[in-house]
Amino acid sequence: MPKITYLPHEVICPDGAIVEAEPGESILDAALRNQITIEHACEKSCACTTCHVIVKEGFDSLELAEEQEEDYLDKAWGLEPESRLGCQAQIGTEDLVIEIPKYTINMVSEAS
Repeated sequence: MPKITYLPHEVICPDGAIVEAEPGESILDAALRNQITIEHACEKSCACTTCHVIVKEGFDSLELAEEQEEDYLDKAWGLEPESRLGCQAQIGTEDLVIEIPKYTINMVSEAS
């Protein structure tokens, strides 16, 4: 079972976390299942960029992004070559290291 290491994020995951994930599960679903509350304003429908993550290790083990995801990624804050939308990137069999960007383009966070 692959492991995902979420690097520390001062608000969402201050200490970082290492979680087990199921192959085929999205990076976002694995995070949410483990109480790592990455924003997902469009409810995982690939219609925003609030779940933007940067895959620091294991990027090549992910399926290629589809055109709709690529179009939305172009609008993400802090876009990097290894950027993915957490709701769309499905985990393969390799371990991943994930950075959650400091900001999103979402003007209002729904978290309290």
